[in-house]
Amino acid sequence: MRNLTDLKRGESATVRDCSAVGAIRQRLCELGILPGAEVRLVGRSPLGDPLAIEIGEFQLALRRSEAALIEVECTP
Repeated sequence: MRNLTDLKRGESATVRDCSAVGAIRQRLCELGILPGAEVRLVGRSPLGDPLAIEIGEFQLALRRSEAALIEVECTP
């Protein structure tokens, strides 16, 4: 298993777990980052933070520190 920050641009994965707690966990859940959700890394800013991910039909930006809390399994 890897975390979301390990994905390469254009790579897709399935969310397996989120180790965030408190308000950050609640925010991620409200954004749809739940176990079983399919995510795709769209891109990174020039300095690597934040990351742009696609979940469902929308894109969002996550701080690298938040993305590191999301455990994913790559999909073929």
